[in-house]
Amino acid sequence: MAISESTIQEIKNRIDIVDVISDFVSLKKVGSNYRALSPFTNEKTPSFYVSPSKEIFKCFSSGKGGDAITFVMEVEGINYIEALKYLAAKYGIEVQEEEQTDEQIQAQNERDSLFIVLNFANEYFKKQLFDSDEGRSIGLSYFKERGFNEQTLKTFELGYSLDVWDGLLKEAKKKGHSEELLEKAGLILKQESKIYDRFRGRVMFPIQNVAGKVIAFGARTLRSDKKQPKYINSPETEVYHKSKILYGIHQARQAIRNEDLCYLVEGYTDVISMHQAGVQNVVASSGTSLTKEQVQLISRYTKNITVLYDGDSAGIKASFRGIDMILEHDLNVRAVVFPNGEDPDSFSRSMTSDAFREYLETNARDFITFKTDILTDGGKQTDPVKKVQVIREIIESISLIPDGIKRSVYISACADLLDVEEQVLLSELNKLLIKKQRKDRAQPEPPEPEDLPLTEAKQPKPNLQSLAYPVERECLRLVVNYGNEPFDEEMTIAEFILGETQTINFENKSIEETLNLAAQVVDEGKKIEPDIFIGPENPTMSQLVIDLLEMKYFVSEGWEKKHRISTMHESEDLPSAAYTAILRLKRKKLESLILQNEETLKKSKSVEEQEELMTMHKHLKMMLKEIDDELGIVISS
Repeated sequence: MAISESTIQEIKNRIDIVDVISDFVSLKKVGSNYRALSPFTNEKTPSFYVSPSKEIFKCFSSGKGGDAITFVMEVEGINYIEALKYLAAKYGIEVQEEEQTDEQIQAQNERDSLFIVLNFANEYFKKQLFDSDEGRSIGLSYFKERGFNEQTLKTFELGYSLDVWDGLLKEAKKKGHSEELLEKAGLILKQESKIYDRFRGRVMFPIQNVAGKVIAFGARTLRSDKKQPKYINSPETEVYHKSKILYGIHQARQAIRNEDLCYLVEGYTDVISMHQAGVQNVVASSGTSLTKEQVQLISRYTKNITVLYDGDSAGIKASFRGIDMILEHDLNVRAVVFPNGEDPDSFSRSMTSDAFREYLETNARDFITFKTDILTDGGKQTDPVKKVQVIREIIESISLIPDGIKRSVYISACADLLDVEEQVLLSELNKLLIKKQRKDRAQPEPPEPEDLPLTEAKQPKPNLQSLAYPVERECLRLVVNYGNEPFDEEMTIAEFILGETQTINFENKSIEETLNLAAQVVDEGKKIEPDIFIGPENPTMSQLVIDLLEMKYFVSEGWEKKHRISTMHESEDLPSAAYTAILRLKRKKLESLILQNEETLKKSKSVEEQEELMTMHKHLKMMLKEIDDELGIVISS
């Protein structure tokens, strides 16, 4: 099924780009635009801009840009249709779907097909949990023993895989899903001539992306057989990269925003039990070491993370790298340790929701106090050598914090806690920072923003070697920014530029294609709007137009009044700007024609042809002089 054109248009009409993007990043108004830290990179200085008037965003650190739909696609890692459905749900729009043609079904890409087969598997596992005797007696009984109620089972879409070799395989083939796709989705295994289900006789935990799409599964055995691993997970696929996802993020993201805090745990049942206990702003790293991608995912919704640990100090020490990674990404981190023998799952089930919440709030400690307690065994460590080691470890963690003010505050806290002179700690910190700066300077320079892609696929760069490129680009810039403004009493800026360039062949085909689309819009009597050129259908055109819709630099409100300096914006004299741009374009084309004519003249052997070429040369030179006079260009002889 495909979304109807009328629904797509209704979604586009209802979208407020600032409202959409504010769900993911904290925007700050600057002039007529908005600015924020990029949700795509780990930057320290904001380079992400949103223009409500143009209804576009531009991220100068990653090169990404587009409209609200493109933003949702990029930030959620979903396709166009999924982004439309997300926005429809946000604005309460009923999605009308149309039957797809055989050609459209054939063209459905592998990524979409994987989502479809994974969703089928999820529905199958849920059905087995509730409808099969085995599922009810084993799977459902286990979940009830854990205290999970019916609403929790539905919220996390828990299921059960039958203890047979090919239960899912047979049902999937009945529904028309191919073995090849099932294998790519990580649902079946092939060994020589044998084909069988990956998950058998296990309770199933579907892993969802931020948008709620099932991308993988975690599966727990209920057997006491030690030969079987307790948990097995889906392999990495086209849609599942375990380092980039957090279990429970779909269910937790709104609560994380509302609470401005994310609790980070280790396992599936930790998340589910806490959620049922009323603490819904919780996600799990699912048994893997915390990654920078997971930290960046959390940072879309909050800058505050509290890591929850059971009482095993050896396990806690092993996870210190995760805390350092959180600090490195300029997030605030605290820690809560549960009593020995308890974890978030068991502890949340042992008390009321209010008592559990109170425990989390009253026992959260800053990372210095937490780390010191663990490394000194609760302050019992008196060995001077060990104390020096503890101090060095904590200073190393503080050195990772990008914010200088935060570092200073933590140094003071560390000095008080460990009874060490603050100046000594500052000296050690400065040594580490200098060492880090030297190391960073030794790294190769990152690519310039213009070299970065709009989407995952690298887009072709414009032909910057072309001498005509800057003037061709300038004409397009004026059309997309000011096309609807008047040139004179009879025509707009767009009509003037498009009319003057109608017979000119542009060297840059992307610019030519964009101007042709603009001409088509004008011929239809419509206004030139940025969203005409921007969208996933043509990423090269989108990138070109977004780069022309410059938002980053502007005169701030009150600047002229404060400094008593008058500034003039080009929009105050658009006819002159458009006329000059056309003259410069024609001048460049004339220069090109003159060069071509000279080359032909050098090769010509016919006197008659030479005379004709000389006449043409004089004519072209005369036209060039007229334009130079208009532009005020003086050419020395």
